[in-house]
Amino acid sequence: MPAQPVIVLVRPQLGENIGKAARAMLNFGLTDMRLVAPRDGWPNPSAGPAASGADLVLEQAQVFDTLAEAVADCAHVYATTVRKRGVTKPVVTPEEAARAIVVEDGRSALVFGPERSGLETDDVALARTILTVPINPEFGSLNLAQAVILCAYEWSKHQAAAGALVQPTVEDLLPPAPQEEFEGMFAQLCALLEPRGYFLPESRAAASRRTLRTMLTKPAWNHLEIRTLRGVLSTLRREPGERP
Repeated sequence: MPAQPVIVLVRPQLGENIGKAARAMLNFGLTDMRLVAPRDGWPNPSAGPAASGADLVLEQAQVFDTLAEAVADCAHVYATTVRKRGVTKPVVTPEEAARAIVVEDGRSALVFGPERSGLETDDVALARTILTVPINPEFGSLNLAQAVILCAYEWSKHQAAAGALVQPTVEDLLPPAPQEEFEGMFAQLCALLEPRGYFLPESRAAASRRTLRTMLTKPAWNHLEIRTLRGVLSTLRREPGERP
């Protein structure tokens, strides 16, 4: 399995943003953070609280004086920027980069620039590929953590161990109820509608029943839903104030 990509933050300005980037990384299984000349030095006391528990990423973060040193062991370097800055290089989206990273030999680095100005031309020139997020041309303002999480998420979808990530709050769906239960509910509904003239005129009664049945079979109700619907129908049948 290819090594996970390195996340490189070049001259990050705020400890809070470094912490938020670490949190974004760990959400999708990335742990290798490298910092290039952080403005306020390292470690930064503001990073920990912002990381919200992603302490592992911060504790292992490495600091370098230059971008060249930070990516020295990487065969593939992606510079994230919204502008080419006069540098002619291949341009890919986060999804395209992720797809390439999981099949490329050698380690890859995703490089992010300072919060205020982004990567400089010399930084982009060092990379082999430009990574650009398709974005609203009238408002192209992504913060550092947002940019990191976009790339980390795309990598998590394409890498071989994606099965190690879990989808929260997923519940097993109950199977559709047996046809017998549906028929009981449908008969109860028709019994309520018939004395109120719903199936009149008589010449349209069969078609009306067919349309109603077709509509009600589409959701594939499970037995709990059928039971709930029958409870609703029983309630509607009672006179106001009548006890169950």
